[in-house]
Amino acid sequence: MERAREQDPTGGPDDCGPRPGGSANALELLVHGVGGTTPEKMLGDPRTVRITGDDTAAVFRRAGDTDAESDPDERHRGPVPEAYVWCNLTSGNGTRALWLLLLPFMVVNLAHWMRPTAHGRTRTVRLYGLLVRLAGLTLTVLLVAAVCEVALDLTAWQCAGTRACAERHSWLGFLSPRFSDGGWWSRPGRRLALAALVPAALTGLLWYLSHRTWSAYESQRPLSRRPEPDEGPGRTALGRPGFWYGRRLVARLRAAHTAAGLLTAAAAVGSAAARFDRRPGGPASLDTLGRLLEAALVAGAVAVVWVVCRRGRSENRLDQELDQHLVRRLPLAAVALLACALVYAGWERPGWESTGRLPGDATFGGLALVQGLLVLALAVVARLLHRTRPDSRAAMRGLGGPAVAMLACALGGVMSGGVSQRVSDWLDGTGTSIDGPPVLLTWQASVIPPLLVVLLVLCGWLARRTWLLRRAELPAVERDYPGEFKDPQRTRRIARTRAMATLTDRGPLIVAVTSTATLLLGAGALVGALSTGKAPAQAARPAHPFVHGAAETAQALGSWLIGVGFVLFVTWGRRAYKDAAARRTIGILWDVGTFWPRAAHPFAPPCYAERAVPDLTWRMDTWTRATGGRLVISGHSQGSVLAAAAAWQLKPSVRRRVALLTYGSPLERLYGRWFPAHFGPAALSSLHHEVDCWRNLYRRTDPIGGPVRLSGDCGPEVDREALQDPLAYGRTALHPLPAPVLGHSDYQADPAFAEERERLLARLGPGLPGPRHQVLPGGDPGDGTQGASGRSSA
Repeated sequence: MERAREQDPTGGPDDCGPRPGGSANALELLVHGVGGTTPEKMLGDPRTVRITGDDTAAVFRRAGDTDAESDPDERHRGPVPEAYVWCNLTSGNGTRALWLLLLPFMVVNLAHWMRPTAHGRTRTVRLYGLLVRLAGLTLTVLLVAAVCEVALDLTAWQCAGTRACAERHSWLGFLSPRFSDGGWWSRPGRRLALAALVPAALTGLLWYLSHRTWSAYESQRPLSRRPEPDEGPGRTALGRPGFWYGRRLVARLRAAHTAAGLLTAAAAVGSAAARFDRRPGGPASLDTLGRLLEAALVAGAVAVVWVVCRRGRSENRLDQELDQHLVRRLPLAAVALLACALVYAGWERPGWESTGRLPGDATFGGLALVQGLLVLALAVVARLLHRTRPDSRAAMRGLGGPAVAMLACALGGVMSGGVSQRVSDWLDGTGTSIDGPPVLLTWQASVIPPLLVVLLVLCGWLARRTWLLRRAELPAVERDYPGEFKDPQRTRRIARTRAMATLTDRGPLIVAVTSTATLLLGAGALVGALSTGKAPAQAARPAHPFVHGAAETAQALGSWLIGVGFVLFVTWGRRAYKDAAARRTIGILWDVGTFWPRAAHPFAPPCYAERAVPDLTWRMDTWTRATGGRLVISGHSQGSVLAAAAAWQLKPSVRRRVALLTYGSPLERLYGRWFPAHFGPAALSSLHHEVDCWRNLYRRTDPIGGPVRLSGDCGPEVDREALQDPLAYGRTALHPLPAPVLGHSDYQADPAFAEERERLLARLGPGLPGPRHQVLPGGDPGDGTQGASGRSSA
């Protein structure tokens, strides 16, 4: 406590007591969490006025406080409450549920931000970011390749070229050589050229959505500022001027991924024609053109990889430049190559018939192998980074990023294999007329049932642990409510809620088991497909009947599970956007994913924080400059993460005027464990020492929020003891009706909230804050990541 008083002569964060001088020019800025709420509820007044912002995100005041700065009336000398409402950044109509189809892109983007804290390993940090960007590029190629498999191979090549299949689907009649009497479009190359427009259109749609969402969400320019003389190196990259403005990198990656998608479609249609032209006795001119086209496609692929590898994020300054020539010419060059491939494939080739499959096994097998190698290399790099500054609280000992990258690749593979298998089953009603998708995709779909068995066993183990923890909590609940008439059912409910809330802390174990099982099963699927060349049921036919039956069951069940899962996935997403309760249930994972800028994949869902954080930073900076006053920023759940990120973006002189109140906050419990390089102990400790005061409230029944857990005396200075939940065990004079178990919601109902809020507001005086030391006890000036190019709601 003495150290805290030495740091702040006006009263350390431990007491957060009132400052002398009144509370003139004081502001209370409220930030809600996942799901959002109305400004009327946040401000406790049915009459509110929007003072700045738009329909997407805005700041509101009570109608009576509209002109608080200019009104000399004494009633305005108290703190002015304002509400920042950002719920429209993460909610909307049901069509937004289609963003769930981009889930693999979002997950791999998360892996970029999960790197461990580094110390003096700038090149290793850059290598980590490079590996994640390459993994993201393989996911784009995998998505387009899967669409090519469905449109080109299954539909145009196999079904349209087979009489029995084309007979069942009359809309393919003009592509069938037998039903169109050898029509112009019935030539195999022309069928492929026409079908190639589907993956090309998908790539164009992804480019459009990425460009449009950038303009709508992430194009807000952050507050530009000059470093102050006493400003030292930041504890976290979140405080760098260019962190929330990744325009240049996103534009480069968008151009590269768009070109990669178009080149994948061009390769799919051109390689089939080139393979036919290489046969003995084929036309030399077409053979030469095919080789030139393949060389051009290889050169384009090299250019795409070079663009992805060449540059990472520029965070140390507000980078407003744009590589115009690269951004425009690379996709245009890919479009030109695709057009050449379509013309080349559509050329007349007598005697060419579509038989068997297109060469997709090598493509999907190569992608799976590359993704596995990238994940393993990423794990090695992450381990090296973790060893430079070990963090016992980091998820999976620094391997959270590689594990999540593995899950992203698995999601992409499973979705590709499942969709291909379901389309094949739909086209081939008898199961005998066409060969179906590449055997690797069938193997990947078949590993889903074994993976589900592993997860069911894990869930059973977690359920038992939770039951044991519930039993252990029963006496603790009774001790927390002494002198009450004990109701066994009430006690069990409170204990069960506390036990269930701890499942969040089991997240690293769940991810570790899932990613490890996925890696092993995926490797087995790759080996099985390449070694046998047959689907699992066919490959297991000579084996024991039980093995053959299990393989056949897994193959059929895996296909149907993906089909049903796909429908449930989209339905669940639509419900989450329309139903507030469902949105709060799954919103934590989605809002964590879309909180981080698009640093690894440009087609990931847009980052709402690139709008929200600059909004809050601008508001706090303009208030302090206009009034010279102080403010309390009060954040619930994901709002506390936005509040902390905005505080880091302020100048140190402004940051020392800010008091922080967080409740139900995942800052340490989720972000600190999964994103240690940006929310680790050093970063949170620096925030505590640099703001005027920070108080954090949490409950043991809250599955999302938790304590900040700073080391030494800093912990009690920030964290209040866990709030009692429910407020009363039985009926009392203050609670004549049974008090509910609140969990993550309604922190304002606890008297402790009003107490801490009033103590912080009472500190808001007109005087300047006292000086505070910037070097933390036991710390060093930086973590060695300054200048690195790498940089991830509750």
